[in-house]
Amino acid sequence: MSEFVDWPAESESTVGLAVLLPGRNYPTTMPLLTFAGLAAAQRGWQVRAVSWTAPDVDTRATIDWVSDQLREAIGGFEGRVLVVEKSLGTCGARFASRRGYDAIWLTPLLHLPEIVDAMSHNAGRQLLIGGTQDPAWDLNTARTISEDVIPIEGADHAMFSGDAIRTAEVHVDVTRAIVKWLESLSSGVR
Repeated sequence: MSEFVDWPAESESTVGLAVLLPGRNYPTTMPLLTFAGLAAAQRGWQVRAVSWTAPDVDTRATIDWVSDQLREAIGGFEGRVLVVEKSLGTCGARFASRRGYDAIWLTPLLHLPEIVDAMSHNAGRQLLIGGTQDPAWDLNTARTISEDVIPIEGADHAMFSGDAIRTAEVHVDVTRAIVKWLESLSSGVR
């Protein structure tokens, strides 16, 4: 099962709940999710980080399991929800899409038709970020889902580039893109 950690609120008034879902081997304490969570918190979101040990099951069962974890993380929260999901976490797309949640998809599993279909039917705003060296990333597919797409040249599924300095720059680039997108989300400007 999953555990949830609520980050201390950075503002007295909250925009809503931002739920961070990890990857299979990429916890919410890793840079992409930590920086995304910090960016959301600084813009008034209450942040809930999920940690889990994901079962090794087929795609359909994984989608169901991740959806259950997302449902549980949101619990009885009433208000605006933003999902920030990395890799395996993007299997929560079906649950998020059915509710029209705004979403940041980090290294989404675009090689899985079920994920692409779910994201394609989401009425919420979506930001997709993936590396050009990630076999799960497909830029053309991403652009059919949203106009807010950030391809990261030379980055792999973990957003590493093979060079320490460039990898740090990649994380800065991703964080800047998230901050800009969150600002446009709060202002309603695309």
